[in-house]
Amino acid sequence: MSNESNDDKSWKLLEKTLLASVQEQRRSRRWGIFFKVLTFIYLFGAIAVFSPALNFSKNASRGAAHTAVIEINGMIADKEAASADNVVGSLRAAFEDKSTKGVVLRINSPGGSPVQSGYIYDEIRRLRAEHADIKVYAVISDLGASGAYYIASAADAIYADKASLVGSIGVTAATFGFVGTMEKLGVDRRVYTSGEHKAFLDPFQPQKADETEFWQSVLNTTHKQFIAAVKQGRGDRLKDAEHPELFSGLIWTGEQALELGLVDGLGSTSSVARDVIGEKELVDYTVQESPFDRFAKKIGASVAEHAAMWMGFSGPTLR
Repeated sequence: MSNESNDDKSWKLLEKTLLASVQEQRRSRRWGIFFKVLTFIYLFGAIAVFSPALNFSKNASRGAAHTAVIEINGMIADKEAASADNVVGSLRAAFEDKSTKGVVLRINSPGGSPVQSGYIYDEIRRLRAEHADIKVYAVISDLGASGAYYIASAADAIYADKASLVGSIGVTAATFGFVGTMEKLGVDRRVYTSGEHKAFLDPFQPQKADETEFWQSVLNTTHKQFIAAVKQGRGDRLKDAEHPELFSGLIWTGEQALELGLVDGLGSTSSVARDVIGEKELVDYTVQESPFDRFAKKIGASVAEHAAMWMGFSGPTLR
């Protein structure tokens, strides 16, 4: 009997020891998770505060005389970093600052929406007229094409590197045709519309000659608007405004663009600030996204946009 009692006590003691060990492991695991989360938050905050890409101004205080810099990077489109809302807001802030001696648009973009580009173009010209003492200079780094050049042509002068790619004054709209594929798969496309042309450009239906002609007229009209804006902005500086290939969508190096009158000189942001504006101190007025916005964009872009891309259709794009 005593042996059984001792065995029970031993088992109970062993059980308590095991339970205590499990609880301790759980506590350690919880604390481990807590400290990992805390470390992540700390690192994320440190990146937000100290990362150069997130700092609003660079190299100078806004209270001192400076050259205002506004970045136009990537696709020019609504909700993108180079949207009209962002760029126009930056332009107004730069012009309203009494310490601004000149504005540099630092461009590296393949173009984008003609609407967004037009908004920015118009605002640059309005602000130039309102603040005659503040000049605007476009500086193209790697790429200043299509809608990006549309914007640049509103500046007082355009500069580029000798190897920059400049121009691409044209309009494009792309889609796909899946009619043959659907026939092979034995799939019927059933579209119900009110309006004879409501489903025009549907990639799952055969093209109609009258609708293709109409869509081409839309692109031609947009192209004419683009050409008119460039001619208005560049004026007599275009060496040959009637050059057959100038507005064909071709793209040139900075050196070639200088010969054509598409740019006024070769240079960088720093050289323009120092040698043209006469104020080497730079302050960045570019609207910066919060780290959370950047993260959200990376993991979840617009569903509608992706659906349109999957369908193979996009609206007119200046390229």
